[in-house]
Amino acid sequence: MCGIIGYIGEKNCVPILLEGLRRLEYRGYDSAGIALIKDGRFHIQKKAGKVSDLAEAIRLLDGTFTATLGMGHTRWATHGEPNDANAHPHWDATKKIAVIHNGIIENYAAIRTKLVRDGHTFTGKTDTEVLAHLIGVMYEESKDLTTAVRHALAEVEGTYGLVVLSVHEPDKMIAARKGSPLILGVGEGENFVASDASAIVDHTRNVVYLDDGEIAVVTREGFRTVTIDDVSVTKQVQEVTLELSQIERGGYEHFMLKEINEQPETITNAMRGRLLVDQGNVVLGGLRHVMDKLLCARRFVITACGTSWHAGLVGKYMFEQIAKMPTEVEYASEFRYRNPIIRSDDVVFLISQSGETADTLAAAREAKAKHATVLGIVNVVGSSIARESHGGVYIHAGPEIGVASTKAFTSQLTVLALITLMLARARGMSEADGRVLAEEIASLPDKVRAILRNTETIKAIAHEFKDTPTALYLGRGANFPVALEGALKLKEISYIHAEGYPAAEMKHGPIALIDEAMPVVVVVPKDAIYEKVMSNIQEVRARKGRIIAVANEDDDEIEGLAEFVIRVPRTYGFFGPIINVIPLQLLAYYIAVARGTNVDQPRNLAKSVTVE
Repeated sequence: MCGIIGYIGEKNCVPILLEGLRRLEYRGYDSAGIALIKDGRFHIQKKAGKVSDLAEAIRLLDGTFTATLGMGHTRWATHGEPNDANAHPHWDATKKIAVIHNGIIENYAAIRTKLVRDGHTFTGKTDTEVLAHLIGVMYEESKDLTTAVRHALAEVEGTYGLVVLSVHEPDKMIAARKGSPLILGVGEGENFVASDASAIVDHTRNVVYLDDGEIAVVTREGFRTVTIDDVSVTKQVQEVTLELSQIERGGYEHFMLKEINEQPETITNAMRGRLLVDQGNVVLGGLRHVMDKLLCARRFVITACGTSWHAGLVGKYMFEQIAKMPTEVEYASEFRYRNPIIRSDDVVFLISQSGETADTLAAAREAKAKHATVLGIVNVVGSSIARESHGGVYIHAGPEIGVASTKAFTSQLTVLALITLMLARARGMSEADGRVLAEEIASLPDKVRAILRNTETIKAIAHEFKDTPTALYLGRGANFPVALEGALKLKEISYIHAEGYPAAEMKHGPIALIDEAMPVVVVVPKDAIYEKVMSNIQEVRARKGRIIAVANEDDDEIEGLAEFVIRVPRTYGFFGPIINVIPLQLLAYYIAVARGTNVDQPRNLAKSVTVE
């Protein structure tokens, strides 16, 4: 989950590295550091805190902190608390080799014990420092940096995206990847390494995606790639289409607010060229070659983490109720550790914004090993899950910088709706019924715009409840996952404890928490189970809970029961979550702003979770 950038060329790399780190900071922001090679020695500056703290420390230096070869890192702590000592880069024992690293070396403790026996001492608590020392040992044996990296990585267990520099060979960077994303940026007379294209897009759009088990030797003139076993690998240079405007705030106070307001456009992008309203059908090129697998499947399994798991729960309702396909939803982090019963006639959908989520990628490999058809629903083109799946659908949400996911969630739901309609038509749904659903999907962007034009009620509710210590979110059917997602958003960015529950399950425990101070957010659209949810609201009202209802514009009954009502357009039941989640995103956002928290970079979190 850390951010990595490296540069080799003719320019002063310090501003390039710092700007790249700023753009990568959403991937980790506990500490940051830079290592340069100049005049035959390392110049390293690292600092606990934000990239801005590192930049200030560099500004206060005497102006000699410049070089044409360097690397930078912004950290999300795993091993060792976030402080100066544990910040990257890390040296080997001779201080001639430096390493930045994303991932976890699982057997670092055993390697560290052996190195300590051999006389090594360590200044911090990280697994990366152990890896740096191990590479140093291998260099003493081989006197070749690439060989040293290969031999060291052959001994480690775990995941890594790393860059290695050495004053012994000051004309190259060594990059390696296993389970953690890493790309090369190809320029003219300069080349880059990064964990994300956003760090280098204003310098080059030509990139190479490293695959697991590959090592790249990067110089000013070019690059070559080999495997850990020293087998040459030919890589294709690809062009990224990312625009700088997509990774800037564009006048919004926070990326999260910008991304919430982008949802009419991103939902449209998810269906653009795919939804055929006149025919009541959907065309998804990434699934065309596996349609027989989809139609003949015994069952679907959706596996994901966090917000993407909530999207999968909604997808289960869509697949089962509309496409008539048995579906299970699994936490990716638990999937492979219980030896799941997966057969060759199962289809496993993997949902991940980044396409690099370590647990979801591990689930993909487990499902493939059991000969299932594996399909990805991801945002990032060229990501690991996209490349390792048998097929899939991109959600086309664009870069999502805010750590708390918003637009990716609604785009995931839109893609799930498209897949559902495509399968329903292929399984016998009439064209007339298909047109009804297609028209409803096509109407979603305008309905989201209507919500975004009327946020004053949500702002007032946020002011009222900004100091609450806890909150309860309730929903039923496909809106139960919306309650989970609303509670997650509040927890993530405001640090208020919140729980989502099926509304009917409240009486089996959580109702004991309700008193006259407890805000209870209820998603209550006028659907087939409207009366059931209204009964659950009555139960809350009888305990004097403070009810915040997300209700349809034509609901006249709710005013008599709820203290606050947020109005949303009426939507076909199983597509309703795409609409109903918008007010909950805004409520969490405005509460967090009122509490003064760091909305885009909430504590202890990072955007792309590339460790287990």
